[in-house]
Amino acid sequence: MGLQERRKIQELQTVTLPGRSREIAEICGREIPYEVDWDSLADDAAGLNFLDNLSCHRLNMALREICMDELGREAVRQGLRQVRLRNVSSPEQRHLRFADGVLEMHCAYAQGTAGMHSDAAIRDALLAAL
Repeated sequence: MGLQERRKIQELQTVTLPGRSREIAEICGREIPYEVDWDSLADDAAGLNFLDNLSCHRLNMALREICMDELGREAVRQGLRQVRLRNVSSPEQRHLRFADGVLEMHCAYAQGTAGMHSDAAIRDALLAAL
């Protein structure tokens, strides 16, 4: 892992992800922590650059749709405990699962939009288990 990757990881850990957790709190009324498999991103500068937009932003867009009323906000507060992110090498390896309060998103971040899950797919995965 080079200096560029270490700097980006530090920025994501100290600025971006805490900010996204606070944004979730504004949407549903409770911060939801992120757990990132940093080892899967260690040598992927492009993937690190796309992580926020392709996962965090998409999740927040999905949550805005679910949390349009108090019933939705309450369901998310009670049902979503954590978000786990993992980088994979190809879009075919993508994985999206919501179970036991944990939303897992495996994305091919370096592949841009081809490697992400859509807002609708994230919303549907959440709604199916809330």
